[in-house]
Amino acid sequence: MLEKFLAQTVFESQEDFKKNFKITVPENFNYGYDVVDAWAEKEPGKKALCWTNDRGVHIDFSFAEMKAYTDRAASYFQSLGIGRGDMVMLILKRRYEFWISIIALHKLGAVVIPATHLLTKKDIIYRANAAGIKMIVCAGEDMILNHIKEAMPDSPAVKRLVSAGPVIADGFDDFHRGLENAAPFVRPEHVNTNQDTSLMYFTSGTSGEPKMVIHDYLYPLGHITTGCYWHNLREDSLHLTIADTGWGKAVWGKLYGQWIVGATVFVYDHEKFTPADMLRMIQDYRITSLCAPPTIFRFLIREDVTKYDLSSLKYCTIAGEALNPAVFDAFYKLTGIRLMEGFGQTETTLTVCTFPWTTPKPGSMGLPNPQYEVDLLRPDGTKAEDGEQGEIVIRIGERRPIGLFKEYYRDPERTHEAMHGGCYYTGDVAWRDEDGYYWFVGRADDVIKSSGYRIGPFEVESALMTHPAVVECAITGVPDEIRGQIVKATIVLSKEYKEKAGDELVKEIQDHVKRVTAPYKYPRIVEFVDELPKTISGKIRRVEIRSKDDSRES
Repeated sequence: MLEKFLAQTVFESQEDFKKNFKITVPENFNYGYDVVDAWAEKEPGKKALCWTNDRGVHIDFSFAEMKAYTDRAASYFQSLGIGRGDMVMLILKRRYEFWISIIALHKLGAVVIPATHLLTKKDIIYRANAAGIKMIVCAGEDMILNHIKEAMPDSPAVKRLVSAGPVIADGFDDFHRGLENAAPFVRPEHVNTNQDTSLMYFTSGTSGEPKMVIHDYLYPLGHITTGCYWHNLREDSLHLTIADTGWGKAVWGKLYGQWIVGATVFVYDHEKFTPADMLRMIQDYRITSLCAPPTIFRFLIREDVTKYDLSSLKYCTIAGEALNPAVFDAFYKLTGIRLMEGFGQTETTLTVCTFPWTTPKPGSMGLPNPQYEVDLLRPDGTKAEDGEQGEIVIRIGERRPIGLFKEYYRDPERTHEAMHGGCYYTGDVAWRDEDGYYWFVGRADDVIKSSGYRIGPFEVESALMTHPAVVECAITGVPDEIRGQIVKATIVLSKEYKEKAGDELVKEIQDHVKRVTAPYKYPRIVEFVDELPKTISGKIRRVEIRSKDDSRES
């Protein structure tokens, strides 16, 4: 399948990749027809999805079966009045119905809005009205159904509600009955152009209302690099990305690039993450490739991995937040596998990463993805030198790169703020070493200015994570009359150290940071907490920590 979109599919070096990687763009590309149905025609029995849940249910879907199910779902959605350009929100957790629904909606030219099951009534109302959502398809669970029902009186745009069960509440259509009774699907005459909107994400945001990020129909092609050259997948790979389908990471790692390559996507549908269960899944199903955020790997390395046969696991990638070198080292010692880091945003596909032909530098994001022209700019807009901090930007040029978002929907001011002067400004700060590797510093708003120094939260957090007491941490700046700002560490302690929380442990941690990194970076304030505030996608809300500190001072 790769040959349809790439003239050269095998690369031996970064120079070769940068020079010869080029995506062939079909006219009116549609992922449902041009990838899923194409595989169904070429190799109908090839396994597309291997799905299991925490109640022992297991279902495999071949590409032929996926085509049949998505055709039925497309016909069913048509009967509910859904067509080209209509907004449809999917709240399906890790249910296999997500894959059926998103492909069916692509086949209709509709706009898919994946969403987390953690949305409240208020969240649903905001999204329904901001985007003009016409239909919601959800997992039939009481909490989800109740929040949706409570939101409906204030969500006039929503015309249809569909439940995938087990509960079919009043006012909801039955997804599975709809598929059973669906008429034969007839492909619409005009489905989409390459420029049409196919996907929308509400970014969780660390402050303010979430932004609406929209992508065009070429967005899946931007993930060829993700699946083939970052996850390092082949047609016989069984790949597990740990992510709820409400996160952008799901289509990064559980759909687009993986099926273009022809790999099988493995899904473990579970209610509560348990490291031991995840290791058992890798062992029992012979997973070959794993991708997860740093938090997951931090929990995995605290397990006794010698209890599990992980010999099938050959390749691991990591993204979502910057990787602490201590986690890299610990996982390598336990498994012999190097974690290959990647960086990107909801607004992009994979932007910077460690490719298979490059040597990982623990703590570095890696090298730029050649489909983007990545650079670092100073606050005055000039190019940052090697070793100097700057904001990560993507130069747009005459042709918008495949995978870069179209705009923030219905928000021209935010769009212009992020995209102007021929660049997309990511809002993330990094520095580049002499080999061209990028090193994450933090969000531009999170960088701490203390006594003339610019201190990135990540470098201090990396030092803290090497102390055995620290499970999770967040570094923020606190206003200070003399230094401008001082460094504060908010820390979640391991079970073994919770009883030791006090001045002695604070001093021990401070001294540890002084030894591991530059002394001026040590946290002058240390606070122990039971948990860190996070967005619904799991990212630490440093802005919430800062606002609490500001309110205490006032």
